[in-house]
Amino acid sequence: MSAMNPSPNLFLVGPTGAGKTSIGHRLAAHYGLRFVDLDVEIEARCGTTIAELFASEGEAGFRARECAHLDEFSLREGIVLATGAGAVLDPGNREALMSRGTVLMLRVDVDEQLDRLRHDTVRPMLAGGDRRERLASLADGRNHLYEEIADLIFRGRHESVDDAVPRVVALLDRHWKRT
Repeated sequence: MSAMNPSPNLFLVGPTGAGKTSIGHRLAAHYGLRFVDLDVEIEARCGTTIAELFASEGEAGFRARECAHLDEFSLREGIVLATGAGAVLDPGNREALMSRGTVLMLRVDVDEQLDRLRHDTVRPMLAGGDRRERLASLADGRNHLYEEIADLIFRGRHESVDDAVPRVVALLDRHWKRT
């Protein structure tokens, strides 16, 4: 568990399809904070999609851009930041998230990810091969990193965003000390 509490920032981490963007938007509105989706910011600045960045620069090139953007945005105050699922792979990113905000992990199982991502054709980390196997492999490599830096863990229950958000707010209201 990290200990950046109290904190003016809330950072969302977790696997692809956990709801970081959709839940993050609602949390920002609820708490009167600015919402930042790291992948959207990277795409806007680079003028291209994450998938195209992966194709042209490889994963390493994309991750370097991700680190620079995460460093910049995590220094702001009063934001809800949705990170990309792989942002936790970099130790510097993990340190920045732990030291600059309260980290909320959105936990979701592979079955729910498959359900939520069934129509997704854009995420490069899901391209090709058996999706279940790919998601399980990503979970094996990343879940312990999410947990390591999380101040709080929210467990999804195969529910809609409308049903999840009040449960997330209740968890945050019990534990997140804002400055």
